[in-house]
This record gives sequence, structure tokens and C-alpha cells, in this order.
Amino acid sequence: MFHFANPEYLYGLIAVPLLVLLYIYTSFQRVKKEQRWGSRRMLKSLVPGISVWRPLTKFALLLSALALCLVMLARPQMGARQVTKEKSGIEVAFMLDISNSMLSEDVQPNRLERAKLLVSTMIERMQNDKVSLGVFAGEAYPQLPITTDYASAKVFLNAISTDMVTSQGTNIGAAIRLADKSFTDAKNVGKAIILITDGEDHEGGAVEAAQEVAKEGRKLFVLGVGSTDGTQIPTPEGPLQDENGHPVITRLNEEMCKELSKAGKGLYFHIDNTSNAQTQLQHELDQMQHAPLKDTETAYNEQFQAIGLIVLLLLIMDFFMFETQNPWIDRLHIFRKK
Repeated sequence: MFHFANPEYLYGLIAVPLLVLLYIYTSFQRVKKEQRWGSRRMLKSLVPGISVWRPLTKFALLLSALALCLVMLARPQMGARQVTKEKSGIEVAFMLDISNSMLSEDVQPNRLERAKLLVSTMIERMQNDKVSLGVFAGEAYPQLPITTDYASAKVFLNAISTDMVTSQGTNIGAAIRLADKSFTDAKNVGKAIILITDGEDHEGGAVEAAQEVAKEGRKLFVLGVGSTDGTQIPTPEGPLQDENGHPVITRLNEEMCKELSKAGKGLYFHIDNTSNAQTQLQHELDQMQHAPLKDTETAYNEQFQAIGLIVLLLLIMDFFMFETQNPWIDRLHIFRKK
């Protein structure tokens, strides 16, 4: 399949017709000035070496070279192959709580958006690490399998919302087990589960799941988002209410979060309106064991070399062509009328 790796350079081709129009305009102005001095036949007899077609040919050569240079910069590619590369990094599985309580605004703009901002910033700073993405509420759902495609990770991350699930609740145990399944079989490489939640576990079994992944050599980092004071959950119809018509109050359960991180042999960090949690977490990830990770990428075959040779040929032709008649080239009778 033929395509361009950097098609934005092709916009420069808009300048080609503009340069043609400019050349026509300047040529027309030159002819008008020449006519003031006399007829073109008389002027040509006074300057026998002048050529009309040589300047036009040189302009066409340079313009063609310019256009082909722009095409070359756009990197035409055709054909593809799979390339396996080894990179040194770790594996990180992000699990985001998307229960309704994550809409609370005790951190700005709300708990979920604050968590997404933290994950997005961490992904931007990754280089060779592999990352997976999942969400959970009453159940856990995978969003992106483990990959080094950070652009896709950010696309999936931006699409996360509380509307993605119909089963409400907070099943942290299911989230931990799903994150554990996302890792590869690579040995001697650090593997971290980053769980972002407000800690209101409604299903149970979370501590047992954390202990299980710790036995397998994973580290569970729990990031608690929100405040312990408690706040209401906003909805388009007003604060969320229980079956008795009373506003639902959600609080960050730090005790649960700390217990989970301890069981998972990791650490607990509190997400507030600063970047402290992100900085501390990044420091801990940097300390984990980095090992070569095999990653398969699609490599496209570059085709700019042939265009480069044509550009070089055009420039050589332009270099050896003079605007006035040349006795050596004149022997070829290229521009002479028969």
C-alpha cells in the first residue's frame, strides 16, 4: 500500500502554481519593457546569443526539482514488514474506577478527570515501557491490551467516562485480577498495577486479590482520589440520591487504599490538586527492574531514494544549462529551429 509518512509537506505544492503565475507575470512585464526599446526582432539581432527557451527550460527544471523535494520530504512509502525490537522498560497496567462516585468534585475538575490527567501525563513521559488500560465499577473491563502505542493509549484514555458501564458499584478485586491478566509472559521485568479509586469497595475480595498478585511478583500501587470529608455526587438532575431521597455522600476510604497497597507490596499515594502523587509514583516506577522487552512494529519501506536521484539529475541539468547559447550544447541542436 502506498502512502506518505509526513503528508503535511505536500501542502507546499500549493506554491508551484503560484510560482508559475509569478514567472508568467514577470515575463510579461519584461516583454513590455523590451517593446519600449524597439521590436523583438531588432533586439534579438542586437543580442544574437539570447535564448527564449533556455530560461524557460531552467525554470521548469528548478520548479520540478522543488516539487519533487517536497514529495521526498513527505516520505513516500510502499510495502511493509514486521520488525521486532528490544527495548528496556517495565510493564504498567492502569485501572481506573469509573463508578458514579468518581464524578464528585472534591478535586478539580472532578475525581475521574483528575485521575485521567495523571495517567495521561505519565504516559507522555514513557519511552520504552509497555502500558495497558482498563476500567472498573461493578465489574472490570479491559480497554487497551498491553502495548507501546502511547498515542492509542491516550485516545482510549480520553474516551473513558462513567457512562461506559451499566453495572454500578466498585469491584476492586475484579479490577486487580483483570490487570494481572494484561501482563506478558516476560521474565525479570518489573510489573506494576496502578489502581486509581476512591476506595469504596462494595464487592469484597480486594485484599485477597492484592495478595495473589504480590505472590506473582507484581507491585500494586493504589492512588486514592478525593477527600475524606465527604461530598455529594453531582448529576444533570442534581445531587445523586439514595432510595430514601437523601443525597448520597461519598468519601475517600484511605484505610482501604492503604490496606490494599500493603497487601500488594506497593505504596499508597493520595491524589489531590497538586502533582505530588504523580511525582512520587514516577519515582517508585523508576526504581523497578527494567529489562529488555520485545516489541513488534510495522516498518514501511521508504521510496524517497528514487525521487532524490531524479532531483539530483534535474539540478545537474540546470547547472550545465546557460541562459545564453553555449557552443558545446549548441552542437546538439536542442534549441535550434530546424
